Amino acid sequence: MNRYYRKKRRFNPVKFLTFLILIAITAAGITFAIKGKLPFSSDNLKTSKNPSPTATPAATPDSEDVMLPETPTPEPTPWPTPEPMPEESTDRAVLDVSWEDPAIFTGAMAYDDRSKTFYKSDGTTMDYWVFENNLPVEYIPKDEIIFGRPEEYSDLKGITAFRGNHYRDTASYGTRTINEKKLEIVWSYNIGAIKAENSFWPGTGWTGQPLLVNWPEDVRKMMNIDDQYKDKDLVEVIYPTLDGNIYFLDLETGKPTRDKINVGFPMKGTGMVDPRGYPILYVGMGLNENGDIITEFKYKIFSLIDQTLMYDIMGRDPVAFRKWGAFDSSAIVDKKTDTLIEAGENGLVYRVKLNTRFDREAGTISIAPQLTKYRYKDSTNVELGIENSPAYYKNYMYFCDNGGIFQCLDLNTMKPVWTYDVGDDTDSSPVIEETDEGVFVYTANQVDKRSQKSKSREDANIRKFNALTGELIWQKDYSCVYNYYINGGALGTPLLGKDDISDIIIFNICFTGSAQDGILVALDKKTGEEVWKRQLNAYSWCSPVAVRSSEGKTYGLFTDFSGLLHLFDPKTGRDLDTISLGANIESSPAVYDDMIVVGSYAQKIFGIKLK
Repeated sequence: MNRYYRKKRRFNPVKFLTFLILIAITAAGITFAIKGKLPFSSDNLKTSKNPSPTATPAATPDSEDVMLPETPTPEPTPWPTPEPMPEESTDRAVLDVSWEDPAIFTGAMAYDDRSKTFYKSDGTTMDYWVFENNLPVEYIPKDEIIFGRPEEYSDLKGITAFRGNHYRDTASYGTRTINEKKLEIVWSYNIGAIKAENSFWPGTGWTGQPLLVNWPEDVRKMMNIDDQYKDKDLVEVIYPTLDGNIYFLDLETGKPTRDKINVGFPMKGTGMVDPRGYPILYVGMGLNENGDIITEFKYKIFSLIDQTLMYDIMGRDPVAFRKWGAFDSSAIVDKKTDTLIEAGENGLVYRVKLNTRFDREAGTISIAPQLTKYRYKDSTNVELGIENSPAYYKNYMYFCDNGGIFQCLDLNTMKPVWTYDVGDDTDSSPVIEETDEGVFVYTANQVDKRSQKSKSREDANIRKFNALTGELIWQKDYSCVYNYYINGGALGTPLLGKDDISDIIIFNICFTGSAQDGILVALDKKTGEEVWKRQLNAYSWCSPVAVRSSEGKTYGLFTDFSGLLHLFDPKTGRDLDTISLGANIESSPAVYDDMIVVGSYAQKIFGIKLK
């Protein structure tokens, strides 16, 4: 039997792998040939000569199979570098300055050869500079500031700045029914005092208006408020005070909502909460002493998520002509451009690009401030320092200084538009009114520098200007007694009448008869003539507040040196009720619905029901 033997072949892996590769190449070639897209075809060669990373091929029936060139991942926009804060000094000789120290216009930072000259309508001049990174620059705006209507200023419910908005025309929010026309203390909260500048600073001072904020639910829950308030529709009282602390209280009960922030040095002015609803608090130091302790003047920016400090603007500014660096002025934030605007007693105006990053989902917030500084020197007046809280109309900023130079500054060019010498120190904040007849600004000065020279009575001057041109519309004068340090004249910001009292504006004037008394006066907005005048036995430094009832009637509130809170009829000036808050009340009240909040020298914060 014949047997056939097949020789067993040994497996060769190299040859087998080569065979598979040839099959794959052949299959791919057939596929490309069928679709007309061989990699060496003329069409593909044309498009591959200069491939563009952003080119988009023309659509074809088979576009889903087109191999698009890779698009590079765009580089994220780098977060701007914040301007570094100057190194703090611990040298008492450097830090121990006085508000009476004169401005110094010489030195390495004077830059006389880099100034611009503004020619005033009276034939005199004013030099000015714009600084970035502490060097004079030809200013180029990074963005355009145009403030809107005052009711559009804040996205939050409540009072978030001094006098509520950039017009500085209100300090009340919400609704209320007023039947009894009575005031009732609902709660009080004890605070302290500080000894500084060879004097005693108790409770709350001038301007000392509280902030009243109804936080959105998501922001409230990310903040470090006590758990019991996380689910409450909380209106939080935020109050920087003379005892060096910032207090956080429940408007309804007066109980703390979270720990206080210990700044350690007196805060005289009014704080500001970011109007975008961001959990940021802005507040300035009014003094830099606490007993034997002394520090730098600072304008402070806090995160209200965890109450940590995010940034300080130093009052001892290298480009300032004046050494006194307090910040009594209440700042404003322009929501659209993310810009903080603050004025200092060092004579500078700060335009600060905040570069805010707020991540609502992560519950984080950060800023990278970049500072632009406006500095000026008037040829007829060497007094510097801005204590009032500027008002704003669109891109115009209105403020007055310790020497009486009232100024309109264009925030987009950082150039003066017009000026007017009102004759004396002006701490009362200007108020804007926009009407069918035009845009107007009201201001009133005090009796200070003039009486220092004359040692006699001088007039406090109330004025109305065309806000766009600087034209004086009318002026009303009231003779006042001179009193060193505690000045007479107008210290409060006027109550601008609206609704049923839209024809009047109400001012409180100090020391019209003696260094204890004053007047409350209503003037006709169009003519400046008196509508009524009321004698006050105790002078008033506060800013009167208008509150409108649900039935449409407006009521007025003001406080005085004797410690009384007054509820009055703004059509007549007569009191409807008063209540004692224990001691001098320099601070200005704020109102949310039917609750009034204000502090006094009695070292207490009060919650008062308007019944």
